[in-house]
Parts: sequence; structure tokens; C-alpha cells
Amino acid sequence: MTNYLAACFFVLLMGGTFRSQAQNAPSPLVTGTYQRLPLAQFFEQLAAATDYRFFYDPAAVDSLNVSVQAQGEPLGQVLRRALQGTALQFSVDSSRHRQVFITRGPAISTRLAAGFFQAEATEAGSQESRQVRLLPEGASGRDEDGRNAISSTTKVYNIGQGSASEQATLAGRVREAATGAPVVGANVFVEALNLGTSTAADGSYTLTLPTGRHEVRVRGIGVKATKRQVLLRSNGRLDIETQDDITTLQEVLIRAERAKNVTSTQMGVDKLDIKTMRQVPTAFGEVDILRVVMTLPGVKTVGEGNTGLNVRGGATDQNLILFNGATIYNPSHLFGFFSAFNPDVVRSVELYKGAIPARYGGRLSSVLDIQGRPGDAQKYHFSGGVGPLTSRLTLEGPIVKNKGSFIVGGRSSYSNWLLHLLPNEVYKQSSASFSDLSGQIDYEFDKHNSLSVTAYYSTDKFQLGRDTAYHYVNRAATAKWQHVFNPKLSGTLTAANSFYRYDITSQRDPSTASQLTYAIDHYEGRADFSYLPTNKHNVEFGVSSVLYHVAPGGLEPSGAESLIRTDVLEREQGLESAVYVSDRIDLTPRLSVSGGLRYSLYNALGPREVYRYLPGQAKTLSNLTDTVRYGAGKVLATYHGPEYRLSARYSLTEHSSVKASFNRTRQYIHMLSNTTAMSPTDIWKLSDGNVRPQVGDQYSLGYYHNFRNNAIETSVETYYKATRDFVDYKGGAVLLLNRHIETDIVNAVGRAYGVELLVRKLSGKINGWISYTYSRTLVQVNQGTPADKINGGRYYPSNFDKPHDFSLVGNYRFSRRISSSLNVAYSTGRPITLPLAKYYDAGATRVYYSERNAYRVPDYFRMDFGLNLEGSHKAKKLAHSSWTFGVYNLTGRQNPYSVYFRNTGGQIKGYQLSIFGQPIPTVVYNFKF
Repeated sequence: MTNYLAACFFVLLMGGTFRSQAQNAPSPLVTGTYQRLPLAQFFEQLAAATDYRFFYDPAAVDSLNVSVQAQGEPLGQVLRRALQGTALQFSVDSSRHRQVFITRGPAISTRLAAGFFQAEATEAGSQESRQVRLLPEGASGRDEDGRNAISSTTKVYNIGQGSASEQATLAGRVREAATGAPVVGANVFVEALNLGTSTAADGSYTLTLPTGRHEVRVRGIGVKATKRQVLLRSNGRLDIETQDDITTLQEVLIRAERAKNVTSTQMGVDKLDIKTMRQVPTAFGEVDILRVVMTLPGVKTVGEGNTGLNVRGGATDQNLILFNGATIYNPSHLFGFFSAFNPDVVRSVELYKGAIPARYGGRLSSVLDIQGRPGDAQKYHFSGGVGPLTSRLTLEGPIVKNKGSFIVGGRSSYSNWLLHLLPNEVYKQSSASFSDLSGQIDYEFDKHNSLSVTAYYSTDKFQLGRDTAYHYVNRAATAKWQHVFNPKLSGTLTAANSFYRYDITSQRDPSTASQLTYAIDHYEGRADFSYLPTNKHNVEFGVSSVLYHVAPGGLEPSGAESLIRTDVLEREQGLESAVYVSDRIDLTPRLSVSGGLRYSLYNALGPREVYRYLPGQAKTLSNLTDTVRYGAGKVLATYHGPEYRLSARYSLTEHSSVKASFNRTRQYIHMLSNTTAMSPTDIWKLSDGNVRPQVGDQYSLGYYHNFRNNAIETSVETYYKATRDFVDYKGGAVLLLNRHIETDIVNAVGRAYGVELLVRKLSGKINGWISYTYSRTLVQVNQGTPADKINGGRYYPSNFDKPHDFSLVGNYRFSRRISSSLNVAYSTGRPITLPLAKYYDAGATRVYYSERNAYRVPDYFRMDFGLNLEGSHKAKKLAHSSWTFGVYNLTGRQNPYSVYFRNTGGQIKGYQLSIFGQPIPTVVYNFKF
């Protein structure tokens, strides 16, 4: 094989000699009878008879025999008959070198491109003249039918027109050959130079390399590793297509992310793709993105059946949840039992909980960036699944083949049938349902301009008996225009709209029938740019602006008999703007530093009335001094300040490193909730003259080490976070329809610290991860009157302070078609405030409560099991299907969802409410056509 390849290069090196001779040299004549002769021996006898040298891969011919008879026939004609019916091709060099090349697949070209030596006149005799085949810049190596013209790993791509520069920039996009979808997070690198980069969300990459010949390698999640031979003369573009990898996901993932956790400057970042998330068993068999995120270190939730995330001691409103760039204000269905995102239209999820990039802002704790999946740009498909409570269906295909695609996915529940089976008459009269619809259009106008448009809509309805009915709606849309100015500079313009509304209708008593409404509307525009001056610098910069419209609430009568009086709170408006710049610098091969500065500006806008209180005094109605009216567009309060992003990585060895980071973040919007868990009745409050924005500082330090050739990743991260001016509540606070909400809330300070351990194995039949977190989250309210100070002004545990948290996600693949999954979760019970006694005061019975959050509910433990059965992996099948069997809460543990109290027989008794108090078996059928 080595001789064969050497000869291939040698014949092309000497191409200038035989270029003019090959056409005229006579073909040798062959005479002989060859009966069932091994192909290798056949070539040896031909070589002896014709004085031609044969080059081939012995492994490609060792099982083939030949039977042919020739009488004075040309060599090419004899070879054509002998190889007929095989996958082998031949090329005859009839120049003075007299050589024959046998290849599997496309034949080797023995002639260089026309005009090649004129273009190479200044580089005569250089290594770059030894080419297999040269293609012009930007060529894809595909014919009109989309089939490979020649092997893309052997042809040489000619990039640029020639330059005296010693370096040039290679840029392009990595896409899946079958669908045209971008490959995100793939490593594009030149191993010989130890230079590389990762593809962005649109699959784009940029590499600055020395001019000359290079082998560019690509490794990505779920795709086969590939390479390209490049002759780089000046700045140019190379788009790379990859093939799907049908081997187990884990074996691909470790190659794609090889040592990235050690070599990158980012820390506190976790990335999951949808194939990994499908392996984690969840309730009712529905792939739940947020519940998989909860298995990561540093991520918690307050209880069973809740999708609110508490990241590194942060409240649920301190997470920025994005779907293709649009903010999602309520990421759940049915009060938190289901995620709001259809897994069939999701490509990947990235969680930033430590070193948040400067391009993100507006939240204190984390950014959860959910990327939608583009449709197949080559073929039409529809897929879906049927489960016990939900069904989903997705349609995708090309708009213009290889240029534009669409994908539309819908999901709906039919959980009412389950309620109607329950013996309780109240439940039989209840209803619970949700549906969501997602769509995305991607179109590439040319190599420099592309457009992506996304739309999302969801609705939920719930009613218990004939009493209160809940209805809430999420709506989001984004449009992204991506432009490549040159190989080093690219930009993205984004316009987004997010809308969330709920209404609660009560009609149990006609005289008090009413409807309570709330809505928030969010308009955003941003421009983001990426500039790569050299491989040692990666500069990002941009601007953004968000306009908030909030309808804080309105109560209206429902029905002619209702005696409820209309009460609508005045609308709020705010404008949040920011400018940012960041740069990653490789100071030495061991030391890399990333620094960024984001400067944010917030203006609270009219028209609105603002209440004034005595300066330096607690905000109470008794201290109210004035009411000031601001007109439309008038600024009633302004806040601004810098947000720092600093991180550094120092490599100790090839497989280990230490990292440190510091982040300052600001948040100008607050969620007000009278429940510990996220609820559809939560409201968002904008900062104004009476409610200050939240500010947080986080310090992180981590150690990372990989074992067994990066097959096992381990990390230990510790953090300390200090926050100020986040919202807490006075005792007995009223949150709904409160015109003086600032009198019932307080600006608290907090601190959180913890240690996170992660062990992850992503290759082999047994794979998964184990995470453990020890953390504390403490709050202090030490302002206002003595009555306003909580727990005497001392620090107390927050509602989501859960010191110990353990997760295990394990997968075992029996074969390509059968795999199993085990999920184990344990955490400390969350804090609660208990009623300790009752007493009589002024003739009335009153309850004496403990200090805030002085007690805890029982610890949480759950074990889930899943079994996945896939159909055959034949490529030419009408439909590909799979079955998922699972058991949620395998041990049947009655974990508390909430604790409540009743006065029974003159005594206060506590009760524990469990949602899933027994094992929940599920079965889901998935299909794809």
C-alpha cells in the first residue's frame, strides 16, 4: 500500500514529462490465457509480459480471481474485461514511466489541470506540485446529482490565486452532506501545525495558516471524521461536507470534543446534543431538555415535576433561556411537568453557568442557549412519536435543493383521557392540555449571505373541576441575517420578538366571576461580529437593544352577573441597551486569556405614574409623599454600568489544566412569585426608581484532567457568588394587582458558594456521567424597620438552598439496536418555614411561625430506567422506527412536591403532597419516513 501511494505521488510529480507523451504513446498488446487466476498474480504476469509496473492495495484484490483470454489486444482493453463486475478502476500511464494504477472507486487522473504549470511558475519544483487532482477554490467535489465526483479526501483544493504573503486565511462552512445542515462545534484543525478552531452555530470556521500544502481535518458530533488536502496560496474559502456516523453516538462525541474541556478558556460550560438527551429516561417517556440539564453539576430544581432551574445559587428568573436567539419567559407546559421545547426540532443545548461570554447579558446566573435544527436541504422527511400523554409530528425538506430548507414540528397532549379515568368526580370534570408549534426556514443566497427565520408558539389550558381555568401562551420569532465580509470578518444581524401572556378565569360563583390577565412583550435587535486577525486572537464585538412592554395585570368581571370591579394596573416600559467586545488571546502554548467588557444601559420609560417616599425611610404607604406623572417616552429612571468577563487557562500537561474566571452581570427585570416553583401566574417587574436592578459577581476556579486518551473527562470547579438588590418579600406580601408593589418587596443581598465534581465517559458500550455538587445559597435582608428585617437581619437559607446534590446518568449499549439507560438523582430537601404554634391576640387566633426557612422537607431520591429498541439501520428503508420503554421513579419513593398545613381538631397538622408517588411505566413509539 505504501509503494502504491508513493507511486501515485511520483507519477504526478513527473506529470510535466508525460503530459505531452501519454496521448501518443502506443498501448502494449497482450496475448495469453488466464483461468481463475488470483488478481495479484494476474497483475504480476501482465507486468512481466508488458514491462509495465502495477500499483494497487493488496487488501483490495486479495479475494478476487480473473478469467480472461487475449490475443494481441491492447492492455487497457484486457484490463477493462478483467475488472468488469468489480468495484476496481484502472489508470494507465503510457509515458516513459509505464505504470498502471488500480484503485477502488474513482480512477486516478494521470493528467494535471490545464494551465497548472503556468500558475505554478514561481513555485516550480516545490512540494505543492505533487498533486492528485486540483480543484478550484470553493469547489465542493460533488456533481450535479450531489454524488461525490472523486474522493474528497484525496483531491487537492486550490485556494487563492497566489500571493507573496507567508500566511493566509482559510474560511468556510462545515455541513452534513445528506441534509445540508450546519455541523456545530466541529473541530477543524491542521494536526501537523497544532492549529485548529471550532465551527460556529452556522457551521462556519476560520483558520489562519502558512501558505502551502496542508491536510485539514474535521471531527464533529455525530459525523464521520474527514479530511481535505489543501493548497493554500492566499485568502480563500473551502466548504466541507461530512457524512453521518452510524456508529454509537458516544464514540463520535469523544472525538469531536477531544480535550476541549482541558484546552479551552471557557469554564462552567456544558453542551449536550439531542442524541445524548434522548438516552435519559424521563416521566411519560417524553424527551425533556430541561430535566436532562438538571443532571449537570451546579443545576438544581426545588422539587418534583418542576422545570425551574436554579443554577449556582441563582433564582429561576436569573436564567436567560433562548430558543434560536429569542427569550422564552415560561419554558414549561402543564405547570412544569413537560418542557416547552419539542425535541424533534432541537439540535443542541449549551449551558453557560460560569464564564458567560460578553455577547450575552440581562441575567445574573446562567444562559441556556437552545439551538433549533435546520431542515433537510436535500430530501423530504416526516417523523414523530406517540406516547401515553403526547404525540408529535415533524415535516422537513428542501425549499431549493442544497440552498434552502424548512422544518415544521408540532406537539400536542391528550391528557384529558387520563383525568377522566380517575374515580374522583372533580378530576373527571377537569381538563389539562397543551400544544406547541415550531418552524424554521434557512436559505443560503450565496457563500457570503444566508438567512434564518424561526417561529415558535405554545398554548396551555388547565382547569380543576368547574373552578378556576388557567390559560397561558408563549410566542417567539427570530430572523437572522448572516454575512461574511471576508475570511476573517463575519457578522450576524438579529431581530427577535418574545411574548408571554396568561389569563386566569374563575366562574364558580357568578357573582364573583372574573378574569385576571398579565402579559409581557419583548422586542430585541442585535448585531454581532466575529473577527479573527490571527489564530492567537479571536475578537467578538457587537451591540444590542431590548424594548420591554409589560402589562402588570388586570382584573375584569366575567359574565353579566359578576359584581367584580375592573382594576387594570398601568403598563410599564423599559429600554435595555448594551455594547460589548471580547478577545481570546493565546499568550503562550500553555497560557490563554479571554477578556471582555460589556457595558449596559437601562432606561425606565413612561407613560407612567411614579410614587415618591420619604428619603432614607422604608417604603411604606405611610411614608408615601408624592405621585409624579411621566409622559410617553420620558425617562423616569436610569441605570448603567460595566460588566466584566475575564477567564484564563493554564495547561499543566497535555491532558490537564487549571482555569480561573471572574464575571460581573446586571439584571434589570425581576420575577415576582408567591410560590417556590415556577408557575404560570408569575409576573415580571421592570426596574424603576423604586426597584433597583440586580448585580452579581462570580469568581470561579477549576481543575480539569482527562484520562485514557481523553476517553474519561474529570473536572472540579469551585465558585463564590455575591449578589445584591435581588428581590425578596416581606411577610404577608401581596404580589397580584398591587399598585404599590415596592412596599411589599425588599432588595436583598446574597452569597452562594460551592464545589462541583464531574466524571464523564463518552465512549464505549458503558458511558455517561456522574456529578456531585456541594453548595450553599444564603440571603440577608437587613434594611428598613426592625419588622422588615428577616430573621433579625441574619443570613438565612434561600428557598432553593440544597447543600448536597448527586446525579448519575449511565448508558449501556448491548448492540447498535438495543441500549439501556439508568438515571439516579439525590438531593437535600429544600428549606421551608413551619407554623410552630398558635396563640390568641385581641380575641383572634394567630399562628406563630418559625424563622424563615429554618426547617427542610425530606430529602429527594429518584431512580429511572429506560430501554431503547431501534429498527434495522438499513439505509434504503421506507421508514425507520424505534421503541422506548421506561419506568420513572423505579423505587416508588413518595418525594414531596409541597408541604401544607391544616387546622384539624384544634391542632395544626402538616401534610406532604407527592406528585409521582409510585413507579410510572411508559412506552413511546418513534418513527421517521
